[in-house]
Order: sequence, then C-alpha cells, then structure tokens
Amino acid sequence: MPELPEVETIARALAPGLTGRAVTGLIVPDPKVLAGPRTKAAFAKNLVSRPITAVDRRAKLLLVRLGPKSDVAGDAAAVLAFHLKMTGRFHIALANAPVPDRARLLVALDDGHSLVFSDLRRFGTARLLSPAGLAAWDFYASLGPEPWDMTPGAFATALSGRATRIKAALLDQTLIAGIGNIYADESLFAAGIHPETRARDISPRRAEKLLAAIQAVITRAIAAGGSTIRDYRTPDGVEGGFQNEFAVYGKAGQPCPGCGTKLVAVKVAGRTSTFCPVCQK
Repeated sequence: MPELPEVETIARALAPGLTGRAVTGLIVPDPKVLAGPRTKAAFAKNLVSRPITAVDRRAKLLLVRLGPKSDVAGDAAAVLAFHLKMTGRFHIALANAPVPDRARLLVALDDGHSLVFSDLRRFGTARLLSPAGLAAWDFYASLGPEPWDMTPGAFATALSGRATRIKAALLDQTLIAGIGNIYADESLFAAGIHPETRARDISPRRAEKLLAAIQAVITRAIAAGGSTIRDYRTPDGVEGGFQNEFAVYGKAGQPCPGCGTKLVAVKVAGRTSTFCPVCQK
C-alpha cells in the first residue's frame, strides 16, 4: 500500500500539471470507485467546471483542492479526496487517448488532458466533499498528527498510554499519520527498538530517538521518490528508489547492515516485521 512518501511524491508530481486547470468532464468506468452517497451523475455535476487550486496530501490521502464554480452564485470550494489503498496509481493522459483497461476514474481538464486514476485491485476510492465535509469525515477526523507535527514530548505521551506493541502502534493512523509496514520497520531499526516492545515501555528518551528516526527515514524516502515493491509508480511511470536503501524491510535471513547478524521476521499485528535481534533488543 502506498504510504506517506509515495503519496507525497505523487502529489508533488501532479501539482504542476493540475493546478490552474479547470475540470471539463468526468468518465467513471467503474462506479464502485465513488465513495459516499453520490451517484455518478451527481458526482460529475458537482465536479465539472471547478478550477483546481492545489494538490496536496494528508496521511495516505491524495487531495485535489477545487475552487467554487464561477457560473454558480454562492458556490463553495470542494475537495476531491483519493484513497489509493493497495494499488491505486495516477497519470496524466491526453483526453482523447484510449481509456486504460484498469482505469476507474478519469477527470478531463481544460488543456486537453485527463487525470487518470487506475487501480488493479479496485480497493481505491474517490470522494468529493466540501472542506467542512472533509473535516467531518470520520476517517479524516480520526487521523493523528503528521510525523513532523509531533513534538518528542507529545509522541512519548501518546506511546505511554498504549499496551500494544510498538510496531502495531506505528501502524495505527490515529496515533501518527502516514506510516505503513515499510517505514515502521525501517524507523524501528534506525532507532534500535524491537518491534514487539510494548509502546508504554519505551522511555521518553527512546521515544524521542524513534520520532527522529521516523522523520529522517520518511524524508529520505520522499527524496528517493518512494519505494516500489510491486505496483507503485510515480505519475510519470517511474519506480521509486528507496527500496534500494532498505536496511531491514523484506530482508529476513540476510545479514544486518549494522552488525552482520541474520535478520529475523515475526508477525506483529498481522504484519510481517523484520528486525535485527542484536541491534533491536
């Protein structure tokens, strides 16, 4: 599943081609992509004729910010929110190009191009909301702070009240937003913390070290364009590069890059977690 670095990379790549454009049409080959109560016709009616004002991200959501319709008095802004789930991908194509086989939604633009959302597994969704509706959406409202918005003290306090194991805590989007399996494993290794350590047993000093590791790992991953394991590509069709920098993720049985001990994999919260039994006691 694309995590924070992948969605951030996508947002940065799409922003130059989308910002300032206006929506002129909508094609929905798979209506199941539309989340919420809107029908395809109602979704299109509310989307078409809106200008795109920005493209950004919150946690693992891609957010296309839309201005009011110029031809509708008193119209308000809106947000097109995409949840990529496991295999969601974007690219910008010519509007008259053939619809790709795996395309689930195409947003036509006034420059003759279209934003194409494809999704092999068909778990991804698109949701059209007002800014107030976005803030009130249960999933969005439950999201914890972004990694850079937490202070060491706040992070330590959040961990201190949790009996769950730290790997599971990092995957909990209500605690800290945007971290998935890859970046949890890499951050725990960088901080020297075993994934099965109870969150409440992590001292404030070690919590500070872990938060710094999370921020550093994610910053490096964004700089590398994210991680490609199977499906993820940038909107330009390019694979991410951070998988070439993994220290532990997916490397069970290989030597630890720190001490040479064989890396071990266990299941934590139903997810495979790879770690060094010496460096992460």
